[in-house]
Amino acid sequence: MEVNTQRVSIHIVTYNSAEHIDDCLEAVLKQSHLIDNIIVIDNASKDATHQKLNKWAEKCTIILNKFNNGFAGGHNQAIRMTETEYCLILNPDVVLDQDYVHNIIQAVKGHARAGSATGKLLFKAAPHHIDSTGLVINKARRAFDRGAHQSGDHFQQSEEVFGVSGAAAMYSREMINDISLNGEFFDEDFFAYKEDVDVAWRAQLLGWKALYEPTAIAYHERGWKEGGRSSKPLFVRRLSYINRYKMMVKNDDIKAVMKHFFPLLVYECLSFVYALIREPKLLGAWLDFYRKCPELKIKRSLIRSKQRQAPSEVNKWFIE
Repeated sequence: MEVNTQRVSIHIVTYNSAEHIDDCLEAVLKQSHLIDNIIVIDNASKDATHQKLNKWAEKCTIILNKFNNGFAGGHNQAIRMTETEYCLILNPDVVLDQDYVHNIIQAVKGHARAGSATGKLLFKAAPHHIDSTGLVINKARRAFDRGAHQSGDHFQQSEEVFGVSGAAAMYSREMINDISLNGEFFDEDFFAYKEDVDVAWRAQLLGWKALYEPTAIAYHERGWKEGGRSSKPLFVRRLSYINRYKMMVKNDDIKAVMKHFFPLLVYECLSFVYALIREPKLLGAWLDFYRKCPELKIKRSLIRSKQRQAPSEVNKWFIE
């Protein structure tokens, strides 16, 4: 009963999600922890998502956007609609175990600076293999899902991680309010991709912790890698490429960059050669980067003015 005093809202942003949304919402409604609000923001889907959502209208708050506001904009929209102590950011292709929310809330209870938490995400199509147990970041500033493709019997201990995947991320309202910049929790300049890494990095700088709880289980469809990278629209590939640089401008430390200069240089050279030879159209994303660079620098200054964590404490998360 003590656990259930923590009010939780669940936020889902859909875009052409007709194939998955029923399974997702059925699992949400079966949660053993009381859910205060279920917010579904549809970003102008062109498939049958609207029709699928109609039958859930009495149990969820459904907002039909007239244009695609992106992952970041859609979730910021949902966050502003709720006042719960915790917000679960959930992808529509994720199915939660019935105790997912309960076990996450139990894990964060008593951790004053635990601003985010995640459980063990398994592949829906291969549930004996891990999709994510949190986020890791390397010295080249590339972020990965921790434990991806490893056997599901690994990562059995609760522990602190660099950050949490936006596929099924629990965020505390206190942290949301603290690290938001200009009223945005997720940076809407990112639109989609790496916005969860940006939040994780910013949260670390401002002294917040991220937790992994293995007893909280969820199943993720993970559509990005189906068909390979080249099968995705150019717009999506450009976002995935350029958003890494945006989060570096906002969050990185010059001393850490110099300390990790060699792995960064190697990766940048390889990345540029790959883009030049295999995907030259990716380089068009730099136009958007330079256009938004002044805004990114202002955000960097805001983050630095609020920074509570020593650079060495943040830099410990950069792995080989």
